[in-house]
Amino acid sequence: MQPVLILYYSHSGATKNMAAKIAHGVTSVNGVDAVLRTVPPVSANCEATLSDIPATGDCYAELADLENCSGLILGSPTRFGNMAAALKYFLDGTSSLWLKGALVNKPAAMFTSSSSLHGGQESTLLSMMLPLLHHGMILTGLPYSESDLAATQTGGTPYGASHYAGTSNSNVLSDEETRLCIALGKRVAQLALKLN
Repeated sequence: MQPVLILYYSHSGATKNMAAKIAHGVTSVNGVDAVLRTVPPVSANCEATLSDIPATGDCYAELADLENCSGLILGSPTRFGNMAAALKYFLDGTSSLWLKGALVNKPAAMFTSSSSLHGGQESTLLSMMLPLLHHGMILTGLPYSESDLAATQTGGTPYGASHYAGTSNSNVLSDEETRLCIALGKRVAQLALKLN
């Protein structure tokens, strides 16, 4: 089985929900398995420590998860048009993988959620692309052959899957957003098989 890593940070649950739908798309491809991992939050308190294992939810990612994956799908809530600090902090610690080219030629994609409709979803996806380009990954998005991309009234971009969570983070994934998440997972899984 080729493992596709779905690595995300989620504060209010919307990005985690997207990760689950993307995992459904990944596992719909024979020969590919979805590996869900998250990252711990960062704290301004330098004394703050967390257990190596989260109390609930997906396990925290380790560098070995990245090194051993056949593809990567990276997710973060939108923070002022950028990825969340927790995900950036984790990615900043991947220099050892960069030095040995561990991610070169692996397919990658991105997803995000925001509390406002025009909250910087596309710039957040672009911010997540930058470290992946430095790692030599092959970036993929969502082509307009996915008809939901042209029909969505909520999230969804050619740069990757997105979700409009609303100011209270109470909006559930729309039908279009759900199908686009599944399509993104399936696309990366298919590419992982072809490239490996």
